[in-house]
Amino acid sequence: MGKTFEKLNLKSIALMGSLHRNLRTIAIAWILVMSFACGLRLAFSATDIVFGWSAVAAVAPYFLVIASPVAVLFLLLRIFPANGLFAQPEIRLARYGRWRELSCLEANGHPLFGTTGMMASLVIGMLINVPFRSIEFLMAIPALGSHPPLWFSDLFTLMAADLIVMNGLYITAFVMAIRHVPWFPRFLLLVWGVDLCSQLAIAQLVAATPNVPAAVSSALSGLLVGNLQKVLISAAIWLPYLLLSDRVNLTYRRRVRVG
Repeated sequence: MGKTFEKLNLKSIALMGSLHRNLRTIAIAWILVMSFACGLRLAFSATDIVFGWSAVAAVAPYFLVIASPVAVLFLLLRIFPANGLFAQPEIRLARYGRWRELSCLEANGHPLFGTTGMMASLVIGMLINVPFRSIEFLMAIPALGSHPPLWFSDLFTLMAADLIVMNGLYITAFVMAIRHVPWFPRFLLLVWGVDLCSQLAIAQLVAATPNVPAAVSSALSGLLVGNLQKVLISAAIWLPYLLLSDRVNLTYRRRVRVG
């Protein structure tokens, strides 16, 4: 069993090293794939696209869907430099267990320090969540076109804004995790809470919007329910780990278990 865990840990180290080295390549691949996917979605818009400001309005949300995660990623990589030393929060929220505080140098030199092991699964999961949600959005919601009905324009804007904001928040959590920012665990908890509240609020607005066809309402409901399920499952799996893991407590809270 010990050898198995050691092999898995070595694989996670290699995987995270590859991820760090290839962030630029991943960003370029994202831009290319999503540009094609968004172009395909626009080709089958709900109404014809007529050249002019209406066409710009139809294309702009997809430009933001493509560009905003990349912009947030590289901005935050500059804000949170590699090997930076970040101050701990003054108030501890994770109080369960007995812990001994470590200095920055002691924590950074500890064998458990870093985003390997199970933390690698959480980090990669946050990153993968961005393309998954984006593809689901493209599959569920047609492009506006130039002359959409008002109810569809409102719902599309709402769903597109939710996708753009949540993608930005998950990318922020991803960068905070790989840069070992101490606020990461509580920030991820905040993101989960915002995501849940957002999906519930949108569901209420969809239900209250008149003249929505049954097919559109069904597609939106499926998308919202899927997002809710993913958030709840993620929180149920990872919240105990974020509170109790020796690696998380060492890397983000600079403390080791006593006894």
